[in-house]
Amino acid sequence: MAVSPDDAEHLAAPVTAEFAAAERTILQLLRDLLTPGISRSGWAQARLAASGLLRRGLQRLIPGLRERAAAAAAAAVTQAVQVGDQAARHELERHQLPPGPDDLDITPAQRLTRALTRDFEPVYARILRQPQDVYRDVIARVSAEVLEGRVTRLRAAQMALDEFANRGVAGFVDSRGRGWELTSYIEMAVRSTCGRAAVQAHVDRLSAAGHRFVFASAPGGSCPLCAPWEGKILELSGPAGERTVEVPHTVTGRPVQVRVDGSLMEARAAGFQHANCRHSVSLFLPGVTSLPTAPPDAHSYESTQHQRYLERQVRRWKRREAAALDDAAAAAARQRIRAYQAQLRELVRETGQRRKPGREQIGIAH
Repeated sequence: MAVSPDDAEHLAAPVTAEFAAAERTILQLLRDLLTPGISRSGWAQARLAASGLLRRGLQRLIPGLRERAAAAAAAAVTQAVQVGDQAARHELERHQLPPGPDDLDITPAQRLTRALTRDFEPVYARILRQPQDVYRDVIARVSAEVLEGRVTRLRAAQMALDEFANRGVAGFVDSRGRGWELTSYIEMAVRSTCGRAAVQAHVDRLSAAGHRFVFASAPGGSCPLCAPWEGKILELSGPAGERTVEVPHTVTGRPVQVRVDGSLMEARAAGFQHANCRHSVSLFLPGVTSLPTAPPDAHSYESTQHQRYLERQVRRWKRREAAALDDAAAAAARQRIRAYQAQLRELVRETGQRRKPGREQIGIAH
């Protein structure tokens, strides 16, 4: 049984759900504080005077979120390590090979958990600051547009809130300079960490049992980072670059030549097994293992990316629904949600891809 970073998806879901629920709470706080008296004069002054309620609401939100997210993250990484280790044990058992030492060092998993929860800290600061900026900006924009006679206060407030709901709590930038919305950033961080934990536990078990080589799966439909490594033999710890090595045949013990395509570390440095990657590595037994090739009917990379786009649009319009100031805006948002969900149903019907309802949710407020 092999393990890929994509196997960590279900492990990331509880952590992502905590932040999605927080984002929904923020939208509801903004909506509830901006709505009172919106049709009456003096609305702007009254809403500015109530800004302390928003600040206190956000301050109450963060401690519980921090505690729940840390606990969920620790549980996710622990489960990921168990998944990876058990996968390696099953793989060795299938080949009737010994599993190696009973216990492996869990320090790397503990380090991954600490690093992940540290990554959450800037998120909490953003959650506290950005909604307050949005709240003040909505009041200022509504006042200006109403003064100029362009739209009603309700319409102006809805347009400003919609802009925020479209992007959600944003401003998170990864190591490659890409911008992320809150839930996508958290999901990426947790899935990446859990994926690394599971895959590392898998290869650590194989290495501890005395094995040198793995091979990469070939599911097809790969991104440009992973396609070059499909079906290739990689050394668990060794030099970079292609080479031929002489090793004993697994069954006969006679010397055989094995063409190694590089090290696992080299492949990962080039982007192989990135977050959300479907590629796994499996034990390579010299003289026994047959290397895989990609199936001709594999899902295309473009179709999987289109599914992600549609999932983001569903989440976007669910945020718009949560931020709706009246029934008409909520009904319009629900109509768009249904339209994008219909596109998702059609996509999975045509391609055979698996629909992932959890990726379409924005959470239930705590």
